[in-house]
Amino acid sequence: MTPMDSTDRAILNRMQEDLPLTAHPFAVVADELGISESDLLARLERMKTDRVVTRFGPFFDAAAMGGAFCLCAMAVPEGDFETVLTKVNAHPEVAHNYERTHRLNMWFVLATETPDGIAAAAEAIEGETGFKVWQFPKLQEFFIGFRVAA
Repeated sequence: MTPMDSTDRAILNRMQEDLPLTAHPFAVVADELGISESDLLARLERMKTDRVVTRFGPFFDAAAMGGAFCLCAMAVPEGDFETVLTKVNAHPEVAHNYERTHRLNMWFVLATETPDGIAAAAEAIEGETGFKVWQFPKLQEFFIGFRVAA
């Protein structure tokens, strides 16, 4: 793993903002950061390979588009965790998934096109894994920005 430098940190911070809606958005961001587009793309690829970044893509507000989000959790025995993780993550409705040191040790977010899709996705996951999916619907939304010291 390559240690992160100040440019990597600046890239991480900048990429969490709006991506310019142009034919070459990475070129615009690279120019803002004072690096070449190829350097920006290479650094993003390296950070993804090194698992500094696990996902890179747009964030859509499913609720604003008529869909829904739901935080979910499962209690998965340690010996079954990787198998269940693979099954859960195979669902396109799963936005992200985290392991926690708690009885409910697998936490993930479901994002669906309709509110009814949450129950359907959770039921499908339960059927495939044999473990209950606990659903914690959003009551209030908060935006938490992530920044690293550049």
